[in-house]
Amino acid sequence: MENELTLKRFTDIRRELGYTQTEFADLLGVKNTTADIERGRTKLSGKVVSELLKQFKINPLWLFGESDQKHLDTSKTSVIPKVVTVDNADNDNMVLVNAKAAAGYPQNISDTSWYRQLPAFDLPIPEFRNATYRGFQVEGDSMLPNLRPNDWVLARAIEHIDHVSPNKMYVVVLQDSVMVKKIERKPNSNNITLVSLNEIYPPYEIKPFQIQEIWEVSSKLTFNIDATTETGLLKQLQQSMEELKRQIAK
Repeated sequence: MENELTLKRFTDIRRELGYTQTEFADLLGVKNTTADIERGRTKLSGKVVSELLKQFKINPLWLFGESDQKHLDTSKTSVIPKVVTVDNADNDNMVLVNAKAAAGYPQNISDTSWYRQLPAFDLPIPEFRNATYRGFQVEGDSMLPNLRPNDWVLARAIEHIDHVSPNKMYVVVLQDSVMVKKIERKPNSNNITLVSLNEIYPPYEIKPFQIQEIWEVSSKLTFNIDATTETGLLKQLQQSMEELKRQIAK
């Protein structure tokens, strides 16, 4: 049977992540509950150890008391876009992820065919060159007064979590949700704090490995009430693009 340290560490992980014994069992593919594992009655199977590594980056050697490094690779957590979309000329284009699409975004993040169903466009402005940008629709009021519900943000892909700045806003793609937040990192802590501008919403902490992508918000688009449909949005975008092109051509 496992030694006491391993059982303690296994139990601590579950508590830190905030799961009940039943929820944790469900995530790790264990029947019913993790209570028997935590009491040392059931062996910690290889499948459970590999799920802990896969889902939560838990170092198996740490779990068995042979290493002080709890997480594998957290410092190198890649937040680069999983898929970059291009237009016919092979230039990056800007995909628009509306509120409805955002619900399925985390699960389809690596599926190139899924992106093809989303509208995309190219912005003929120097600021949007030489980087990957994506448009996301804002849901909810957690970023008031700066962002209203249904506004759009245009955001630039960033490569590494160390590149985030406390005074900017970010689109953070977690395992199960997409949100716009400010990001704070406390010294000597591996955790990341997500902060809403609307003070009704308290800040909360997450672990780096829970993040799939981070996009730095560079600008926002606010549309009037009758542009809430996607076709209305694209029409308005096209009109403003045409206007821009005309001004540039002058």
